[in-house]
Amino acid sequence: MIKRVKRRYLLLKIDSTAAVEEGDLKDAVWSAVTRLFGEYGASQAGLYFVKYDRDRKEAMVRCSLKALKMVHASIASIIRIRSEPTVIHVLRVSGTIRALSRKSD
Repeated sequence: MIKRVKRRYLLLKIDSTAAVEEGDLKDAVWSAVTRLFGEYGASQAGLYFVKYDRDRKEAMVRCSLKALKMVHASIASIIRIRSEPTVIHVLRVSGTIRALSRKSD
C-alpha cells in the first residue's frame, strides 16, 4: 500500500524595501534549503510555490510535513535577496490552502 504524503502550506510575508520578483524569491528559498540541509534535504522538502502576490508581498509555499521545521528554519535564515536586505516571516501554517486563505483574509 502506498503511503500518502502529508503536506503543509506556509503563508510567507516578504519584508523588503525593494520589489521582490517571484523568481528571486524561489531562488532564495531553494538556495537557503540547499545551503542548510544539502541536496538530500532539499529533495525531502518537496517545496512547491503555490502563489505569489507581489503587491501584498505574500507568498504561499507547500512542503512535506516531515520537512516543515527544515523549511521554516531555511526561510528564517534568508537575510538578502538580490543584495537587498530582506526578511521573510512565516505568518501561518495550515494543512490546506483553503484554511490558510481563510485565515489570511
